[in-house]
Amino acid sequence: MREDARVTDEVNGRAGTPLVDEAVKKAAVAWVGVAGGPARALWCVPSPGSLLVVSGPGEQAAPGLAEAAEAQVTLRGDHGGRIVTWPARVTRLAPGTEEWAALAPTVAAKRLNAPGSAADLAQRWATDGCALVRLTPAGEPAAGDRLPDASLAEPPRAAPVVRATRRPFRLHRVRRR
Repeated sequence: MREDARVTDEVNGRAGTPLVDEAVKKAAVAWVGVAGGPARALWCVPSPGSLLVVSGPGEQAAPGLAEAAEAQVTLRGDHGGRIVTWPARVTRLAPGTEEWAALAPTVAAKRLNAPGSAADLAQRWATDGCALVRLTPAGEPAAGDRLPDASLAEPPRAAPVVRATRRPFRLHRVRRR
């Protein structure tokens, strides 16, 4: 990568590229992997130079993200294909701080199908132990030829749910010969 294509923000300790910045601005879903584990599709909200993700009770599951210091973030383009993967620094925002007061209501307002108002939702996140984390670019992104050629698809994870197989519905009785 050319040195002039890299953007560094010394105040926030953020390192990014124009591609990462543009992909972050348009992101609604990010694939986030923590500690070498499988990446999970997480709903996110763009914030200047970073992504905000909420997880916890009553919200999306992101095991290990709240406690992690680093994560791998993959963003996809309008065509559905992977356009960039970048290492991220994970920062958990604490309830009661200025950052929380500024960002939690913004994220809550963008949450679809939320019960109650944005202020009520942000308050529930603070009291129920939900985690609001900021994912900030923290390293060299992989894009273009540097992305893997393979699909990276994984087999479905085991789940405790069971789908009962029903017999087909028949309006009348079919006689066997």
